[in-house]
Amino acid sequence: MNIDKKNTDKNRNPVMPRSVLHEYGIEEDMLRLVPYGNGLINNTWKIELPGREFILQKINTTVFKEPQKLAGNIRRIADYLKTYFPNYAFVAPVPSSEGQDMINADGDGFYRLFPFVTDSHTADVVHTPAQAFEAAAQFGKFTRLLAGFNASLLHTTIPFFHDLGYRYDRFRDSIKNGNRRRILEAEDLIKTLLKHADIVEEYRRIILDPGFRLRVTHHDTKISNVLFDEEDKGICVIDLDTVMPGYFISDVGDMMRTYLSPVSEEETDFDKIVVRPEFYTAIVEGYYKEMKDVLTGTEKRYFFYAGKFMIYMQAVRFLTDYLYNDVYYKVNYPMQNYVRAANQTDLLKKLIDQQKSLEYSYEL
Repeated sequence: MNIDKKNTDKNRNPVMPRSVLHEYGIEEDMLRLVPYGNGLINNTWKIELPGREFILQKINTTVFKEPQKLAGNIRRIADYLKTYFPNYAFVAPVPSSEGQDMINADGDGFYRLFPFVTDSHTADVVHTPAQAFEAAAQFGKFTRLLAGFNASLLHTTIPFFHDLGYRYDRFRDSIKNGNRRRILEAEDLIKTLLKHADIVEEYRRIILDPGFRLRVTHHDTKISNVLFDEEDKGICVIDLDTVMPGYFISDVGDMMRTYLSPVSEEETDFDKIVVRPEFYTAIVEGYYKEMKDVLTGTEKRYFFYAGKFMIYMQAVRFLTDYLYNDVYYKVNYPMQNYVRAANQTDLLKKLIDQQKSLEYSYEL
């Protein structure tokens, strides 16, 4: 077995039990194993064999405490799509020699294997509105094709993941019970986020509104979770570990949070944070292209809110973690979660400032 250690670091360990390969009938002699992608949760490798390529993942059980639920969700979706939409390019797990979608290798952890889609690529950054349109269309198509699937059959893989009410309540708790010095230092940012509590109240109304439907929702719509072909056209969505019942504002909002600005939440120069109108239009048009016959009249009025919802929630989550001494998000310097929260708060302000020029809704 040839292990290519290029681009590895201490957080990416390419060593795994030999039984993983044996479970999938893969011979080690002709194998090349390469760490793959920039994902922050699971360990991922590309397996290269003569005439065949695969993606192998080790599940992070700190984040996904019940990995069998991931396998169950993906299997249910794969079976549904195979039955009703067999031409959709769904990347289903490769079964082990015993027919399992996921294996527990010698107590070392849970692994799964996927076919590598040839002539495909992913992107880490959205460079053009055309890319944003293609990605939004793919996430919309995924939810549209599963409109007839009973979303309640899916397991919740991360409890309260996009529950803004829960996240806001945690934020209020952190203001009372968090690090007192940090609370004082963040006083202005805390006040700013509290002033936007109307976003939370709107969410509480949404989850009670029959005009909003619980759907099969991806919940992690960053650009790297879309496969593109050689002409940069979308093929399908990947990384389905966060697929759960949810609302369309989660997927649209996450695209807005990560596509609208040319810089990420790690940027410390806030002058570089801008909202690019052409990317906003691309997200809305791409998603609506696929979902126009699925969304309710009520939902069609909430595209702009989706951006506010997700950006605000992420700002609240970063600041909550900062006030609780950085127990969730990995940090490389003491103020990093504060900077992330302030970054997202600035993005929220700049989005709201453009509301009149950006916001429009689709009529029935």
